[in-house]
Amino acid sequence: MFSFSKKKKNDAQDNQSEASAIENHPTEENRPDSFLKRLKKKLTKTRSQLTEGLMTVLLGEKEIDEDLLEALETVLLSADVGIDTTETILASLNKRIARKEVANSTALLKALKQALTEMLLPCANPLEINTAKPFIVLMVGINGAGKTTSIAKLAHYYQQHGKSVMLAAGDTFRAAAVEQLAVWAERNHVPIVRQKTGSDSASVIYDAVQSATAKNMDLLIADTAGRLHTQSHLMAELAKIKRVMQKLNAAAPHETLLVLDASTGQNALNQAKQFHKEIGLTGVAITKLDGTARGGVIFSIANELKLPIRFIGVGEQLDDLQPFDAKQFVEAIFE
Repeated sequence: MFSFSKKKKNDAQDNQSEASAIENHPTEENRPDSFLKRLKKKLTKTRSQLTEGLMTVLLGEKEIDEDLLEALETVLLSADVGIDTTETILASLNKRIARKEVANSTALLKALKQALTEMLLPCANPLEINTAKPFIVLMVGINGAGKTTSIAKLAHYYQQHGKSVMLAAGDTFRAAAVEQLAVWAERNHVPIVRQKTGSDSASVIYDAVQSATAKNMDLLIADTAGRLHTQSHLMAELAKIKRVMQKLNAAAPHETLLVLDASTGQNALNQAKQFHKEIGLTGVAITKLDGTARGGVIFSIANELKLPIRFIGVGEQLDDLQPFDAKQFVEAIFE
């Protein structure tokens, strides 16, 4: 008979292995200055879906006509840019065509790059944590989006920038979630506030806020249970967590960060809309862009949500979660 304790042990062993795999990548590959190079390499699937399709449609001095624009629309939709956002992009291009700024398909490709960059730029807003101490980040998202590993990578990122970091194991709902985060805390050499699975999540995070404040930490990152917007009891728990935090710090949480899995395409956009409606988001982190041809959803998120895209993730290495740079991202797709 397969016991829960055995499963829990195996989960913990898997988490240890996963952490080791990430930590033990060659240091040459972990240097921040190689991120653009890695970004270009790891966006291969999105580039093959989007850019190669665009090159087929737009390369050469082709005349701009209805057929060409329809072909462009098809390519954008196939990359999961989304219907509404594709229409916005095409409207922008049509205005440029009407003003005689774009005369052929080569110029149209250049105009498209500009339009995509302009769409992303307002959302390229890095997370500044110097406005409070401790600065409290509440991490939310569905199970499987990469939330817990993103917490580890955020901790690593801010440690590399000289910040003291504490973790709060607020996902007391999922079996082995507390142990998983504890593994990451150990790997990153950061303190963690935790209780056993099944404990009250708000209580854990309350204790963590107290501890981070007493220890004068720069940053507290609080994990929460993965949930869908349809799970009303878990959504209500998030509201409770916020209320409890505010008993100690009226401004907490300073950031409510939603982790989205890019490979889910337009479902990621729908999740973001629902979470924002339910609890009010201040930013998003988009993970797993390296493993999907549906990376065009990032444009939908920027166009429809207007929320800051704080970080993007393109792999399993600790340095593969980096602040979002709009120009860098478009460059990586097209070059």
